[in-house]
Amino acid sequence: MYPILYAFFDRDNRLDRAAMRRQVQAVVRGGAPGIAMLGLATEVNKLSRAEREQVIDWAQEDSGGALPLAVTVTGPTVAAQREFAQHAIARGAAWLILQPPARAQGEAAQPESFYLDFFAGVMVGLDATVGIQNAPEYLGVGLSAASLRALAAQCPNFRVLKGEGPSVTIAETVAQIGDLMPVLNGRGGMELLDNLRAGCAGMIVAPDCFDWQQQIYTAFHAGDIERAQALYQQVLPAIVFVMQSLDTLIGYGKRIAAWRMGIDVAYERDVKLAPSRFGLEAARRFALQLGPLA
Repeated sequence: MYPILYAFFDRDNRLDRAAMRRQVQAVVRGGAPGIAMLGLATEVNKLSRAEREQVIDWAQEDSGGALPLAVTVTGPTVAAQREFAQHAIARGAAWLILQPPARAQGEAAQPESFYLDFFAGVMVGLDATVGIQNAPEYLGVGLSAASLRALAAQCPNFRVLKGEGPSVTIAETVAQIGDLMPVLNGRGGMELLDNLRAGCAGMIVAPDCFDWQQQIYTAFHAGDIERAQALYQQVLPAIVFVMQSLDTLIGYGKRIAAWRMGIDVAYERDVKLAPSRFGLEAARRFALQLGPLA
């Protein structure tokens, strides 16, 4: 259960150093096996290159190098992604998650072969385990099982898959490529138990509920399904609340995590969904129900 960092901002619209440190310290003390960063939950599209580098450096510093770092790599070209990937590895990334290049508005999707060649071009020669985010429902493009197997045959460092979809979809993915690599899911931990039953190796989730989800994961693999189910039933309403959209995750999930850590979200950057009084009251209620986060 890798928590993926939120981006906290200060009154000057910069990354909030104290809040980012508090977040990493909280997930370390909460028992995280590793830390992910620079995905959609980190609002990576709003961060400059220097800020992305800062998130990696701070996570390495604040975790004391005790946990593996999983860094999402974005960029419009193979060269841009390779350059950032090499920087992330040099700064301590244990493994990488590549996202397909974003399409311009109105631009038609490239054929699947384009993305296979793109990922292969980025991966070649990188001295780290590399995965891809295969999330057609969220990113608009994805690779088929046949293309994933072809990519794994071409690139021996391609050894993890980050999916993003319903458990029935992930079950098919695991059945088709699970012999080659572990498959992870996300979606905030929705369908967590069914994802584990489907063969998921784990999940990448935002910090707001990750400690509960870590307990569920541990109980499931210890064979205590009754405890796992009871915990999941308790935390599921909070997961459903924040996972209505990416905007609700940023607007409310981040606040739940912050309140659980004893801090606040006073400043935001380019939000599309302004939190409502009703939404804030609900988020506060969930934060209280979940309890302090480390």
